[in-house]
Amino acid sequence: MTRQKDKPWLFRTYAGHSTAAASNTLYRGNLAKGQTGLSVAFDLPTQTGYDSDHELARGEVGKVGVPVAHLGDMRALFADIPLEQMNTSMTINATAPWLLALYIAVAEEQGADVSALNGTVQNDLIKEYLSRGTYICPPKPSLRMITDVAAYTRVHLPRWNPMNICSYHLQEAGATPEQELAFALATACAVLDDLKGKVPAEDFPNMVGRISFFVNAGIRFVTEMCKMRAFVDLWDEICLKRYGVTEAKYRRFRYGVQVNSLGLTEQQPENNVYRILIESLAVTLSKKARARAVQLPAWNEALGLPRPWDQQWSLRMQQILAYESDLLEYEDLFDGNPAVDRKVESLKQGAREELAQIDAMGGAVAAIDHMKGRLVEANAARIAKIESGQTTVVGVNRWKETTPSPLTAGDGAIMKADPQAETDQIVRLASWRGARDAAAVEAALVALRRAAQSGANIMPPSIAAAKAGVTTGEWGATIRAAFGEYRAPTGVSRNPSNRTEGLEPIREAVQAVSAKLGRPLKFLVGKPGLDGHSNGAEQIAARARDCGMDIHYEGIRLTPTEIVTAAIEQRVHVLGLSILSGSHLALITETLEKMRKNGLGNVPLIVGGIIPEQDAVALRAMGVAAVYTPKDFELNRIMLDIVGLVATLHEVAE
Repeated sequence: MTRQKDKPWLFRTYAGHSTAAASNTLYRGNLAKGQTGLSVAFDLPTQTGYDSDHELARGEVGKVGVPVAHLGDMRALFADIPLEQMNTSMTINATAPWLLALYIAVAEEQGADVSALNGTVQNDLIKEYLSRGTYICPPKPSLRMITDVAAYTRVHLPRWNPMNICSYHLQEAGATPEQELAFALATACAVLDDLKGKVPAEDFPNMVGRISFFVNAGIRFVTEMCKMRAFVDLWDEICLKRYGVTEAKYRRFRYGVQVNSLGLTEQQPENNVYRILIESLAVTLSKKARARAVQLPAWNEALGLPRPWDQQWSLRMQQILAYESDLLEYEDLFDGNPAVDRKVESLKQGAREELAQIDAMGGAVAAIDHMKGRLVEANAARIAKIESGQTTVVGVNRWKETTPSPLTAGDGAIMKADPQAETDQIVRLASWRGARDAAAVEAALVALRRAAQSGANIMPPSIAAAKAGVTTGEWGATIRAAFGEYRAPTGVSRNPSNRTEGLEPIREAVQAVSAKLGRPLKFLVGKPGLDGHSNGAEQIAARARDCGMDIHYEGIRLTPTEIVTAAIEQRVHVLGLSILSGSHLALITETLEKMRKNGLGNVPLIVGGIIPEQDAVALRAMGVAAVYTPKDFELNRIMLDIVGLVATLHEVAE
């Protein structure tokens, strides 16, 4: 008897940029090429609840995703795309109720059966505090909004996944496989514990079945495959023992995946094609732990925005694996494999130990500081292994000799967001505000505020606000006023680590310069704008601390004014900015202007981020002392550069 071939997973590409109209064109093109699900990337102002004309949004509009400020933008984003037929994943967390409300409103305008809508909102908060930074409110009200969405979808969108626990960014922030397992599962438990009181007991198992996960798959392919099998086993165990879910279908570990953007290299970027393929095998080969949806980055995302052709190349990789290979014709290939079984058991044991520690602290919310510190330590260890050569990264720390790639040559090799897009978006936003019914908007905001304060479900007034013409920033401001804002821990302890390898010469140089200065060398690390990818800033701050510098690092989401004010107060000798969102030109220009205006013109400014070489040239011409990109992985060399800059300036001053 011939075995029936398995259905393939959903093919997705994480996409969105510049404007809703441009992103719509991209989506329709990708669907025409065989993509079977949408994965929407929103820009940082949208993810953090700001309008495009807010001070913090400067330089960030349309950079890492599509700006959606109101119903008109969401309408344009999905024009000619029948939402009733789509499986749409939306990477939103803090603003998940709002963006889902806009999505529902557009679906209703299309005449769709809302109960048939199929998709996912990421809607995770712990990983936002730990690794990504697009949070708004403190843990308790944030949890409440997650479970509000879940309770609402139970009744109105029964096919929707309202809770998506995202461990992707945990690995990106340096998590070991055991930490990724434990921290994600602890977060899921925190969400379900809160949800229990919001749905009838008889419906709770079904809601457990609606929770999904979004994970990372790194280059250590066997370990990653075993990690996914461990996820399956541990989740089944938690659902059965902790929550008493007896139906097997509700205990299934359902997950989507993006393979590891952390592993994409700026050097020899063509090698990333092989990395992406190998990483995708980790989440597709094992039937027991096969992903429900896979989105692959483009080979050149370490350099900038991928072109449609680059995204097509990643899509074709999935299609060839699913349709040309015989992968889907077999049962699980690893059942009974002793090596796999041993590794899975080892990962499960390590995860259980991490989970026990988190539980002893009172659960995921109470353990945020602990988990953040663990991630920073783990990432420091990972980077140190690359620096020392203990971990090989082809083209980065070994076999660096290369022939220039024709794939990256010439104009148009890397796509850039339209520089005019931000201005145009702000004009459209002003027009939207001017054309709407102001009284209806105010009434909708009052109703939203009342719901937030009373404990009523946040979804119905959010949907009403969407239809009234409320903007993302107005919704965000109302939520902030009701629940307050939150500053997550940085994970950078004031106490130096035990790391000593290669640091003694740098410590001696820091001490020598500090003696000449008459006080410890003061280094401020700043994150301007809305970019929440703080891993690089944390590692720079931690290494500088271990080298003996006096570090000032306040975390993410600061304005240039706030950073310069801190630099004055702290009497810094050098200022470093970390920006990975593509907003570097606008934000660095503003920071330099404010530094010069406030008497800091002689303080060297260094910059790190995903910065194209032509932009780096422009920044140096403006007066930036040094520019570092992901290819500059040797942190000790950066530390020596910093000491050298300060020493040179001190000698000149003398």
